[in-house]
Parts: sequence; structure tokens; C-alpha cells
Amino acid sequence: MIPQVTLGELIERFDAILFDSDGVLTRWPSAVPGAPEAVARLNQLQKPCFVLTNDASALPETRAARYAALGLDIDAGRIITSGMLLAGYFAESSLAGARCIVLGTEDSAEYVRLAGGRIAPFESDFDALVIGDQQGYPFLDAADEVLSNLFRKIDRDEAPHLVLPNPDLIYPLGDGYGFASGAVAQMFEAALALRYPDRPQLRFTRLGKPHPAMFEEAIRRCGTRNVVMVGDTPASDIRGANRVGITSVLVDTGVSTSDLSNLAPEETPSYRMQSLSLSL
Repeated sequence: MIPQVTLGELIERFDAILFDSDGVLTRWPSAVPGAPEAVARLNQLQKPCFVLTNDASALPETRAARYAALGLDIDAGRIITSGMLLAGYFAESSLAGARCIVLGTEDSAEYVRLAGGRIAPFESDFDALVIGDQQGYPFLDAADEVLSNLFRKIDRDEAPHLVLPNPDLIYPLGDGYGFASGAVAQMFEAALALRYPDRPQLRFTRLGKPHPAMFEEAIRRCGTRNVVMVGDTPASDIRGANRVGITSVLVDTGVSTSDLSNLAPEETPSYRMQSLSLSL
């Protein structure tokens, strides 16, 4: 049995609190009930808190402005996104000046520019394909154009970089759910596997949670490892926190299910929490 915990208890036990975004703080276009009050209380106590989001559709400044409109007082300096990991990937892969096709929003393209890439039209020659988001472009027409371009490049025995900042498949949206950019990447990978069954290496490099980079950056900013991660997704939030050795809490307001009995040990949270409500 996974023990229950409240936000008040987390505030008492830990020096800093890390939050996932979608499903924990927000269900766009609204804040999760209790989240604005929780953030306000943490700010009042001057308790460090950071957001770790796999979303690569919005720069920290853009996201901070959207949070403010929902009553969430979280400045850009406390927001760590998967899009920010592109800079490290581009540096490690010697992609400075690379021609990049970007499926995503304008902010998704800006992450690529900040990493040193040059944005290329969907139909042009390219060095890297970055799936930054599932929105921001005419989905089917753009996907068809890019897939055809990708096939032509592979048929010439060229090997473009395939990069996915956000590996999430779904995300909470209003009172339902939506497909995330990881689902778009899986669609491309299925097409690649069908056309090139002998080339299993034709897969996207996934950068966001559960990989350690975002968690380690948050720990660095906090100046302590006595931190706790509050998330709604076992495969990313909980697995990532467990991987770097920090306490993990699964909150019931997002994509997690009520039955956690079949979770793998690496995806099992330290605690479970009903919501961010200060009264629970």
C-alpha cells in the first residue's frame, strides 16, 4: 500500500518542491482546483518550488504569462522545460548551424534557434527533424510533407537527426485528454518501421522526463537534494524522480489511474496525494 501524504506535510519535510505542469497545476485552459492557492502559500512561505514540464511548445516566459492568467504566480526562472534540453543535445551532436525542420509552435522553433539550429521549410533539405509539439501547424498536410521529405532523404542514404523533446503520449486537457507530441513521433516511427523494417535505428532521440537532465537542473537551482517531485504520470514524473534518488509523489488529478498495483518498481511513487488542496 502506497502511503498518502498532503501538501502541508511535504512543505514541512522538504526544502523545495518540484511540480509537473499538466495534470498537476493545469488542465488547460484552467488551473487544477487548489493549485493557485497552493502556489500562493508556497510563495508566502518563500518555499522554493519549480515546474518541470515535458512541454516544448512554450518558452518559460510564455508559460509564466499563461500561468499568471490562471492565477498561478510562477515566474519564468522557476520553469524548466524539455525544450531547454535541445541546447545540450545540439552541442553534443555538433548541430550548430544545422538545418532543422520543426513541427510545433513558434516557441518550439525558438528553442531550436536558441540551441543553434536554423529553421528549414518542410519541403527543403534538412539535417534534423524536431517534433516540438502536436500543434502550431496544419497537422496532416505538414506531416505528409515532412514524412515524404524524410523518406527521400533516407533513400539517399542520409541519416538525419530525429529529436523529440517531449516524449509524452497524452496530456490532460480540460475535462478530457489530448494527444501529445510523443504520439506524433510514434506515428512517424511506425511509418519508418513499415518502409525500412531492417533499420530499427530510425527512431527519435527522446530528451524530456524521465531522463535525469531536468531533475538534476532543478536540484542544482534548489541547492539541495532534499526535494520532492509531485507528478501525475508514473512513466515520466515518478520514474524520473526515482532514477535520480529523490522522493516522488503521484497526485490523482492527472493521467494516473486509481489502480497502481501493476506498476513496475521504478514507476512506483514514494507517496500518493489526492490533490494540491491545502485542506486535504
